[in-house]
Amino acid sequence: MFTDHLLASLWLAIICLPLISASCCYFLQRWRIAGWLIGGGLVTSILAWLGIVFVQSQGAGLPLFYITPLKASVLVLIQFIAFIVLRYAQANFSGDPDNQRFLRWLMLTVFSVMVTVSSDNLLVFWLSWLGISLSLHQLLMFYPNRPRAALAAHKKFILARVAELLLALSFGLLYLAHGSLSISAILSHYPSAYFGWQQQCAAVLLAMVALIKCAQLPLHGWLIQVVEAPTPVSSLLHAGVINMGGYLLILFAPIFDQSGSAKWLVLVVAGLSTVLAALIMMTRVSVKVRLAWSTTAQMGLMLSECALGLYQLALLHLLAHSFYKAHAFLNSGDEVNIFLRRELTDIQLPSLKAWIMSIFTSVILVTLIVILVGGANHPLSPWLLVGMAVAQTLAFYFNEPTEGFMTNGLIKALLLLGGYTVAKTASGFLVADIPFNYNLAADIWMGLLFLSLFSVYQTLQYHPSNPMARRLFIALNAGLYLDEWVTSMTLKCWPLHLPRTKTPVGSLPTEAL
Repeated sequence: MFTDHLLASLWLAIICLPLISASCCYFLQRWRIAGWLIGGGLVTSILAWLGIVFVQSQGAGLPLFYITPLKASVLVLIQFIAFIVLRYAQANFSGDPDNQRFLRWLMLTVFSVMVTVSSDNLLVFWLSWLGISLSLHQLLMFYPNRPRAALAAHKKFILARVAELLLALSFGLLYLAHGSLSISAILSHYPSAYFGWQQQCAAVLLAMVALIKCAQLPLHGWLIQVVEAPTPVSSLLHAGVINMGGYLLILFAPIFDQSGSAKWLVLVVAGLSTVLAALIMMTRVSVKVRLAWSTTAQMGLMLSECALGLYQLALLHLLAHSFYKAHAFLNSGDEVNIFLRRELTDIQLPSLKAWIMSIFTSVILVTLIVILVGGANHPLSPWLLVGMAVAQTLAFYFNEPTEGFMTNGLIKALLLLGGYTVAKTASGFLVADIPFNYNLAADIWMGLLFLSLFSVYQTLQYHPSNPMARRLFIALNAGLYLDEWVTSMTLKCWPLHLPRTKTPVGSLPTEAL
């Protein structure tokens, strides 16, 4: 009992640190104070995470809040991302006279995310979810004189209101079905033999909210265009806030998993978004725009993993993607040097012989791993995607004639597969234990999508001059013209007067072009 109260009090203090940091924005040394508070919160949250996972594995209770191993893991991630972004933003805004406003809204956004993650009350969850969107909007509009940033934030604002309305309807249905606002109490009823229309509608609404929050096609355009915002905002958005859709499905997995309609909605929309966004990303040259399209693809894959019932894999994807994308955005300035080094190495596309060898080797390696971990009882389409990634890696190694280079490729492939398997197994201890129901049709659907992605990508790589490939490249480079249609409909529903700027058109920021 004492341990439970101690951990609960510790987590309450950690959650309040960003709010305290925001209130310190009116004092001197505000950036240094915020850095101390968030840095101390990160260290404390790691210790509290150890206590939750290894001592109080059932979780620690608070009024309106309940910290489980899943929530504790995501809270540590939030603290880490906030600390890194804060350190970067301190240098990035050192010469900006308005940096106090940025720091205040940054801390309020982080606070809202932490309250949402730790909440055990439907009303608190919804209010903090709303708080994330409103505070993030202030960051996206930090430079309000940028027309492209204003348009992107406008579309994001409208979609966020739609998502919040759908989330309120979903929570209302769950409250009517169970007569309780406690999330843990509601989830304790599932899996359930009775799954009525209220639960079905609630699950479908949750799926729709997740798809909107994760910027799935065709409602993705705002995510691509908000790269006009400062780089710390992009990092916070892509490494943290955008993942809330996946977290929503993982948290409400016992309900979502029982709805076939909700799962197929996610499989179709998120699955197609994964393939199309990944292909579109490969046609772009702007660093931040490529990363934005990558986020849409990664979010689609994470949501698809939830729909397949692989919630432990979705959690691993959420954590890994957050760390990777935070580094990628904050390190985007070094992309020029990376490009020059790549050009100097003059890497050749793998030959047919190299591909045959790499595919054969990857099939053997993945098959052995699947047999060892008992993965044959679960969907095989994710293993197909892993196998294609390994084959892609090995093909470049096998394309070199030296035996040592091929050996290095095999070692790297084994390390990748081993690390993936261990991390996936470890994340399984952090999510709810939900009985798995294998769906052959869903597995085949995702497998076909992954094969299509691999085939189209290789066609564009090896036959770029083919007339059909050139037409496809042009369509992909234009984003299949989906966002133009959505933007037109958005402005018809809610017109926007874009800000005027005295800056000549030719000198506008081009990072989003």
